[in-house]
Amino acid sequence: MTADPTPLYRLDDAPAMVAGARRVVSLTLDGEVEDLSLAEAASRVRRQPPLVCHGRAFARRLGIDSVPTFDVLELFAFVHPARFCVPTPRGLAEALDLPIPDGHEADALALQRAVRRLLGDLGAPQLPGGREESSDPVAFAWEMGRAGWPWAPAVLAALGKPDGPEKGAARSGLRVWARIKEWEEGAPPPPPAQNPVDPEEARRRLAVMLSASVLGKVAEPRPQQADYSSAVSAAFAPRQLPDTPNVVLAEAGTGVGKTLGYLAPATVWAEKNGGTVWISTYTRNLQHQIDSELDRLYPDPATKARKVVLRKGRENYLCLLNLEEAVRAMPFQPHNAVGVGLMARWAAATRDGDMTGGDFPGWLVDIAGRGPTMGMADRRGECIYSACDHYARCYIEKSVRRARRADIVIANHALVMVQAALGGGEEPTLPSRYVFDEGHHVFDAADSAFAGHLTGRETQELRRWLLGAEETGRSRARGLKRRLEDIVAGDEEALRHLDDILIGARVLPGDGWSARLAADSPQGPTERFLLLARQQVYARTAGQGGPYSLEADKAYPVEGLPEAAAELEQALVRLSEPVEALARRLAQRLEDESAELDSDQRRRIDALSRSLHRRGTLTVEAWRAMLRTLPTETPSHFVDWFAVERIDGRDVDVGLYRHWVDPTVPFAEALAGPAHGMVVTSATLTDGTGDVGQDWRAAEDRCGASHLPAPAIRAQVPSPFDYPNRTRVFVVNDVRKDDLGQVAAAYKSLFLAAGGGGLGLFTAISRLRAVRDRIAEPLDAVGIPLYAQHVDPLDVSTLIDIFRGEEHACLLGTDAVRDGVDVPGRSLRLIVFDRVPWPRPDILHRARRDAFGRRRYEDMITRLRLKQAFGRLVRRADDTGVFVLLDPMMPSRLAGAFPEGVEMRRVGLKQAVEETAEFLRGW
Repeated sequence: MTADPTPLYRLDDAPAMVAGARRVVSLTLDGEVEDLSLAEAASRVRRQPPLVCHGRAFARRLGIDSVPTFDVLELFAFVHPARFCVPTPRGLAEALDLPIPDGHEADALALQRAVRRLLGDLGAPQLPGGREESSDPVAFAWEMGRAGWPWAPAVLAALGKPDGPEKGAARSGLRVWARIKEWEEGAPPPPPAQNPVDPEEARRRLAVMLSASVLGKVAEPRPQQADYSSAVSAAFAPRQLPDTPNVVLAEAGTGVGKTLGYLAPATVWAEKNGGTVWISTYTRNLQHQIDSELDRLYPDPATKARKVVLRKGRENYLCLLNLEEAVRAMPFQPHNAVGVGLMARWAAATRDGDMTGGDFPGWLVDIAGRGPTMGMADRRGECIYSACDHYARCYIEKSVRRARRADIVIANHALVMVQAALGGGEEPTLPSRYVFDEGHHVFDAADSAFAGHLTGRETQELRRWLLGAEETGRSRARGLKRRLEDIVAGDEEALRHLDDILIGARVLPGDGWSARLAADSPQGPTERFLLLARQQVYARTAGQGGPYSLEADKAYPVEGLPEAAAELEQALVRLSEPVEALARRLAQRLEDESAELDSDQRRRIDALSRSLHRRGTLTVEAWRAMLRTLPTETPSHFVDWFAVERIDGRDVDVGLYRHWVDPTVPFAEALAGPAHGMVVTSATLTDGTGDVGQDWRAAEDRCGASHLPAPAIRAQVPSPFDYPNRTRVFVVNDVRKDDLGQVAAAYKSLFLAAGGGGLGLFTAISRLRAVRDRIAEPLDAVGIPLYAQHVDPLDVSTLIDIFRGEEHACLLGTDAVRDGVDVPGRSLRLIVFDRVPWPRPDILHRARRDAFGRRRYEDMITRLRLKQAFGRLVRRADDTGVFVLLDPMMPSRLAGAFPEGVEMRRVGLKQAVEETAEFLRGW
């Protein structure tokens, strides 16, 4: 190991360190404990890497750049790939069945114990659970050690190979892709039958699922759940008219158990008819929760693998070709070697290659870097399909094929919307039965799927997809020529179209476009248009230091902008025409050469033809439509505007944006034809105005049901929880919401009163950061750890996992935390909102407010956000909690966001603190 580019330190000399908000506890192997300031700890770690949990977060606490550490999370990921643990000392202890620590000194001891356990697991004759090694740990530890991985000597010694692998065995041991099982093709499935699901069948199936034991627990039967299951079964009846699906809108209050409620009739229909039901949800976390609930019906893993499939977009899965290229480059890119090694270990052990959930630890991205982890996904549509050596092992292809034969496919709204917009996407036909869970998010998901963005970032991405990496060594991006060259070889017409595409693509901006705009030196028609768009935004926008992106109406364009738009529109014609011509040429070959093409070739040509049409023709035609209407009035169903996106005071994107005023219109049109039945369900589907008819009309508008030919069936099942006795709602009326010193003091006092378990929700990132800086130290001083989105170098899912696992922790977050947190029990007993979460006052909101009714629309969105936040507080019958809003301007008309019988009381901060402490102490 003498050729290492960085020194490998001795593990025996490494003290275990745990960092608080302002102090660090250090524990040596001899048991010596020291309490250090952050500055003292920073000085020491530069001389001797410590034993820590999450090195990047540790360095950030110390206020220093990344330094070498013995990161126990790296060792855990190496020893137990594809196994979950919460990335804290407590989480490691729980995952390894060690004593649970309490306090920083105990945390440091837990790290030392974890290292001993992990190295012992490596040296054991058989890994825990009886699993076999899925990759060669000696080969990877050796290669990672050559790149300076501090754990390498200890790992190799534990494996009984201190001198590394046998001569010649290292390279072969790294080929993890060669050990992955291949998928097999089968005949296409027949269309499903049309047998209905009787409400009693749904109830019986629900009873079976409730009686099943999962992790030793049997679910508690609830009458409301059976009523809900019976009601949603109406969506699985045969369709009576063309383009007229059976739609059920079902609101199920928290605690009803809607997941099992709709899975019961869905699984019955799939079994009776030999078809597939697609369950769509908004968050990836809920996808995996739904998947786990199906263990009740399919306890055998092999059976469940056939019956249930999670589907996500291609960008969520590991690309084995990218992995192979990265592994081969490990000796030449030592800065990536450790991350690549950990990813390869995971790739060999994962169930499905999904990098956004499941058995992929989200914190691996934080400790290994985005390049060696998420950078290995097919994020730019560069797949070469059957031309890839790994096609038969590809995780994505396995997922797509399994989904076509599954009973239940658990997808997300984004994928379902894209498939609907494209008429199937990668699927030969669209599903006929859907369940949209978290149905209140259908509007937002459709808004993203059916929008058009002519921006610097989007146009550069299309150029990269067409031309690939233009600077050798900077990217593995594969351009269109590389993806097509063997298919079009000898086809003069196709080659001519390809050449025209490669020429036409150069009108799009390349690397460095943002810097050129800032320097007022644009290159090409796209950059000239973007420069003038940016000029219009800056000329007409006030408050450039505000928290939001800068926006300007497109009306009355600045001098030269209409001409630049016309020039760009013509340049895009020269790109879109050969793109569409090549797509047609490839599609024609499927007919002309049907006898010569094998199945893999046909699928590859078809996929490339579809990709060209989708990413080239449809995208470019949408841009051209936006440019053509720039000098005129925007069509009434659209909203157009210019915007400059800014992060930390610098421009990161600029362009012309187009959204539907009501995006559920195209959503309803896209699904009305193929869908025979849909369930749209949520705990917060209706509004809270007090007018039942208006509340349901809001639900229908929000999910698109009002645009379908036949009226939807409405079902509402109230929550069984005793909210009046289990919760309290306070509006604090003596804290100035614009004074962040007062806001921070209120958060600190409330979190201390609850003894932790607090979730702080914010309407702006800047407010969150300011409050976090003020309260982290006093909370840490009394043993309450504080975590914060946009501050801690962890993704939202990981932060929520930590918060869920630590009963006295507090968490600060924005919208993503509000929508994604699911924390039953005492770990969440207090929610504090910094102010009323009114909609963002932008141009798109202005248009929708005018279309849907000013106060009605704003109140509907705000009530929904408050309902969603309050709904996080009580997740099971014995939960209890307090909801606090630090905004004296909270309108009384929004009180409908809270359950019936829950009083919204206006009190001073002192009273809110005292009553919070007293109420939570009583439970």
